[in-house]
Amino acid sequence: MRGAIARFLQYLRVERNASELTLKSYGEDLEALVEYLAECHGGDLPSPGQITVLDLRGYVAAMHDAGYAKATIARRLASMRSFFRFGQRESWTKTNPAKPLRNPRRSRSLPHVLSAEELGRLLQSPDPSQPRGLRDRAILETCYAAGLRVSEVVGLCDGDLDFAGGLLRVRGKGRRERLAPIGTYAANALKRWLAVRKLHPREPAGPAAPVFVNRFGRRLNVRSVGRMLEKYLRETGLDRRTTPHSLRHSFATHLLDRGADIRSVQELLGHKSLVTTQIYTHVSTAGLREAYKKAHPRAGRE
Repeated sequence: MRGAIARFLQYLRVERNASELTLKSYGEDLEALVEYLAECHGGDLPSPGQITVLDLRGYVAAMHDAGYAKATIARRLASMRSFFRFGQRESWTKTNPAKPLRNPRRSRSLPHVLSAEELGRLLQSPDPSQPRGLRDRAILETCYAAGLRVSEVVGLCDGDLDFAGGLLRVRGKGRRERLAPIGTYAANALKRWLAVRKLHPREPAGPAAPVFVNRFGRRLNVRSVGRMLEKYLRETGLDRRTTPHSLRHSFATHLLDRGADIRSVQELLGHKSLVTTQIYTHVSTAGLREAYKKAHPRAGRE
């Protein structure tokens, strides 16, 4: 079993060019399965071709009993499916015993959203007299104006900006590209930042130049944006649950609150499925229900 896992990890490293973090995750997931099987079989590990659907069902049940998060169980199931699919390719198993197993149904909590007034306070908090303040204001304005993921905003290059058309070219998940409109507030904030931006000599110039850079002139990373936001949350006293993704949530919810069509919001967010976008209709409805309960004289129970 461990020899098969070693070959699988080598396949991921060489043929799939998997990252070290991905390899570590697969290795830990499959080692957990090995420990379970060894315990069930009195220390004697079955060969990969001897593992059955019933063995894996017992493993999933054991994880549920131990209180593992649904996301963890789903990830381990995905690792097992990939492992046994590789085994079918290598002919050391005829079937994929993990394939019939369903992922646990994950409950979806409503996303955290800022009100328009709270967003106004946040967007006004960076100091416009300092280059860093101009950069931070441009980041926040752009995230909210275009509903960008934080990885999308740090990935912007000069060639992605179309100020004349009021558009951004955005590279989203799965290497899918989309055009995202931005308003005058974000466009003006970007122009003010670009006027003071200083690039590191090793960063590319022209269309490939990174829009957002750190104090050394290097492209900004995702974690830096998170730390930047945390700073302004402390200064403004806003909800500390707010993350860069909360600006994207707020973008979608505010559009729907003001009558935008859900299909249009789906396109603006770059969602592949409408089901993903529909979570924001629940946020909008929840706000309406709360307003109704507070305002309508006969909304309460008798």
